[in-house]
Amino acid sequence: MPKALHRSQKTASRTTPLDWRRRISDHVAWGLLVYTGLHIFLTMTQLKSGNGSVMPYFALIVLVAAIIPACRWFEMRWEGLSNEEARDPALEPVFRREVAFLWITAIGLPVLLTVGFKSAASLF
Repeated sequence: MPKALHRSQKTASRTTPLDWRRRISDHVAWGLLVYTGLHIFLTMTQLKSGNGSVMPYFALIVLVAAIIPACRWFEMRWEGLSNEEARDPALEPVFRREVAFLWITAIGLPVLLTVGFKSAASLF
């Protein structure tokens, strides 16, 4: 019986229609989680270094002030698609390019922010 359920779930997922709106929403949600996790981890590492700088706190403010609205804007671009456009396979190259940009940003920005704020803190 479990094998039959597993097979029916696989079949159902294959027959689910393509929807770029839902897929970009999933990528944005996971990207924000990865960005936030990396950002907090890197910020906490700097706070534990014991130099007493307030710069890591400013990095967290950047997260709230810029990243979340930027990701929301990213997602809203795809939400404006009609039902027919959301299922258009011709949008795949654009989708792939934007998802790649999203993931590069989600992983690279916390590192760049941490390095930038650490460099700025060493100047003061």
